[in-house]
Amino acid sequence: MLKLKTLTTLLGICLGLSSQAYASEDPLRGKPFFDNRDKVVSMPAEWVAKDIAYEKALRDADLVITLNQDTYPALKDEVNRYAKANGLKIVMHSGTCGTSAGKLMNKSINSGAFCCPPGDTDRLPGLEYHTLAITAVAVIVNSQNPLDNISLDEARDIFRGKLRHWGDLKTLNALSGPIATTARLHCKSRPGHWTLLLAKQEQFSPTLKEVGVIPDLVTKVARERNAVSIETPFMVKEYSKPGAVKLLKIDGRSPTDVAYVASGQYPFYRTFNMTTWSRDSKREQTLKLIHHLRDFIERDHQRSSLVPVSMLKAAGWKFAGDELVGEPSGKILAQHPPAAH
Repeated sequence: MLKLKTLTTLLGICLGLSSQAYASEDPLRGKPFFDNRDKVVSMPAEWVAKDIAYEKALRDADLVITLNQDTYPALKDEVNRYAKANGLKIVMHSGTCGTSAGKLMNKSINSGAFCCPPGDTDRLPGLEYHTLAITAVAVIVNSQNPLDNISLDEARDIFRGKLRHWGDLKTLNALSGPIATTARLHCKSRPGHWTLLLAKQEQFSPTLKEVGVIPDLVTKVARERNAVSIETPFMVKEYSKPGAVKLLKIDGRSPTDVAYVASGQYPFYRTFNMTTWSRDSKREQTLKLIHHLRDFIERDHQRSSLVPVSMLKAAGWKFAGDELVGEPSGKILAQHPPAAH
């Protein structure tokens, strides 16, 4: 009798599923999404009945939104253009997913942005999620590092501390000296992002240096010859001088290859969401802004290395309403030749 895993693999082949569909079998990979859409946080009746109320200084605003570290630099100019074109005063806060979560809990904003799918404590009553895009998370190194490509296994072994010196890599162009790993292990209670590289913080090397904000992380890699970290392509471009930081290919595939990331075969990525309230007098106005930003990303996605919603849907990613809730089941957006190593 065939073992259960063999039967599962054969079934996947018969159904045309990609290896990405069986990511749950990978013991090192965390969950890309939580199955929690029906797990709404229990809140007091008075909280549920409470209207959106801006902070006192912002009471003349038409909309108040929070964008996170990733979405603020990518979208703030377009939000300002949209506001000017429509005669609106849109107040933007810049912060983290935690900032969005806190202001949503206080019901002081019309929309909050997240760089990952909602965790179990993010499903507040009346709160809905709208996916803007996803983007690859790249392994990044100093520009003096001659390395251009590593395997997924090598990347994991570097961040686990199993590979401690650049010379341990099986490449002719290895840098000499110890590997200095750094990362921003944000949103630990939410799925996706860095957990797709290693599922838990405890799996990372004890010598890894944690950095709190993206500019500091990118600057650290730009300054230290032996440094390695993970960050999105747009943030590297935003916070480093040209040529200071290099994006590595993973198994021969570039994190800026938007079509390949859309296919579901690139191993780790971030998911960008914005929220609306079902009971908000400005819900329709907020939705119009979100749909405008989606359209902007559709037009501008190559510059920012974002995968827009249309490409995700074409590749078979799973949506529930406006929210991305699952990886593709094998449909490939573009056929790629075997990766070169």
